[in-house]
Amino acid sequence: MNAPARHELYVLEEGEKPVEITDDTKIPNAATIKVVKQDHTLANMVRGELLRMNNVLFAGYKVPHPLHPYFLIKLQTDGSETPVKVLSQACTKLIGDLSSLEQKFQREFSFKDARVDGPAGDDPYGTGAGGQAWAAGRDYLDF
Repeated sequence: MNAPARHELYVLEEGEKPVEITDDTKIPNAATIKVVKQDHTLANMVRGELLRMNNVLFAGYKVPHPLHPYFLIKLQTDGSETPVKVLSQACTKLIGDLSSLEQKFQREFSFKDARVDGPAGDDPYGTGAGGQAWAAGRDYLDF
């Protein structure tokens, strides 16, 4: 079979760098970033975060071949900051967003174990004090 062993898709080899940055010589304030052992999931999140930044003129990614576990991000800024600094800021913001999402996720699922005993205000499902709650003994995971 042509596919590489599964561990080769996410385990770095000895001496292998996870990120390589190459400045673009043809386009000002641009760089190409190669991220190894990652796929479309991370690439699309990083690209999306880069595009939300005001000083980014262009951000795109490509996965050259599905059997090669890396992607390339092409990034161009307006010159107020270097592409490396902008990438670092985008990654920091993305980590913060994912941390916030994790906290919200855990908070919502902690309500699954809580019991709603009467109309004491908003319940975790948003039905309010006077609204109809879920059937007795059921929660939003019971379909």
